[in-house]
Amino acid sequence: MAFKESETVELKQIIVDEIKKEIVAFANSGGGTLYVGVADNGEVIGLSDADADLTNINNMLRDGIKPDVTMFTQSRIEDIDGKRIVAVSVQSGTDRPYYLAGKGIRPEGVFVRHGASSVPATDTAIRKMIRETDGESYEKLRSIEQELVFSSANAEFTKRGVDSGAAQMATLGLFNADRIYTNLALLLSEQCVHTIKTAVFQDTTQQIFIDRREFGGSLFKQINEVYDYLDLNNKTSATFDKLLRVDKRDYPETALREALLNAVVHREYATSGSILIKMFTDRVEFISPGGLVSGIEIDDIMSGYSACRNTQLAAVFYRLQLIEAYGTGILKIYESYKTTPRQPKIEVTPNVFKMILPNVNYAAAERPQTAQTPEQRISEYMRENGSISRKQAQELLGVSQTTAGVVLRKLTESGDLRRDGGSRNLRYFAARGWR
Repeated sequence: MAFKESETVELKQIIVDEIKKEIVAFANSGGGTLYVGVADNGEVIGLSDADADLTNINNMLRDGIKPDVTMFTQSRIEDIDGKRIVAVSVQSGTDRPYYLAGKGIRPEGVFVRHGASSVPATDTAIRKMIRETDGESYEKLRSIEQELVFSSANAEFTKRGVDSGAAQMATLGLFNADRIYTNLALLLSEQCVHTIKTAVFQDTTQQIFIDRREFGGSLFKQINEVYDYLDLNNKTSATFDKLLRVDKRDYPETALREALLNAVVHREYATSGSILIKMFTDRVEFISPGGLVSGIEIDDIMSGYSACRNTQLAAVFYRLQLIEAYGTGILKIYESYKTTPRQPKIEVTPNVFKMILPNVNYAAAERPQTAQTPEQRISEYMRENGSISRKQAQELLGVSQTTAGVVLRKLTESGDLRRDGGSRNLRYFAARGWR
């Protein structure tokens, strides 16, 4: 029998630790056979104690390779011209990537077959294998980084009286059945690679920076530090009602909190880029990677319906009482602005979700003290014109189409307006006398 190394054949004269690398490469590729007791030139040398070597090799495969690759391997002793060798046949595994237990799911631990050699897999190849095995949900995929520290997460769990033991971590999805950390664990660990960038500008444009910062580490650490930063820049303005001083902050605290949590929970973590928060004199913008989840429209969100992109991350935040039921955050934001002339706006592209919160004190400074609420302005318009369309309401209020729809829906639900017509010629009429 002639032996020659190829894409599916590897030769080793004696047992060496490198055997594990070859098995990993075969399992991550199209499979192959490793022969021990054969020199590189194909000469059969044989093994002095093939039975002991067979046992040793099986132990190496069981203890030195993750996930368990033994179900895809078959080890046997073969007799070639009176000399005994060990042959290990390897199939392409279904739990790729396989890796050296001491190295982890990184290029130095993951190998693939390239010609007659076993070479480290690239990060791109590793991620592709993970997606093919685990599916497309980012948070459920096995993390390439397995040396994770959970200082901030443990502190957050302790602060909120929630157990952070191994059983809880498994239930929440921080590691899988093989006790391998998932990307959800990566997000909550100090090794999280995603960041939040903030910037404060001098006026309503991006011409002059006052301050800029980038926040990293565990998502728990980020949300706490970013909220403190927003709170620090959320100024208070004072007005007087006769002798009574009335203090009002630029942004409702509820709106800032919910916009921040919404950006963190719903962003697309499979893409690069940071969450951006930009504070201008008249507004603050929360910009997160990833548009709406497929099948969801803005009107669905405004109706309280939500389809979460990161269900396990949302479940962790829910368990810690950081968020309530899905879909309530946006409604809370609009509720916090219900008495203000300017309303929040949502802008969406296929790759970006932007929430814009107006500065309520800037609005007050720019408008007369007798500024009307959106409902009052529509009331005045109705007295003069008798009816109004959604587009007319949008132009009247100077807001987005979505916000105009919210105001009209509130007036309809309160019984002040009635709808008439189809989607293309829909108009609103007074249902009762305006006060």
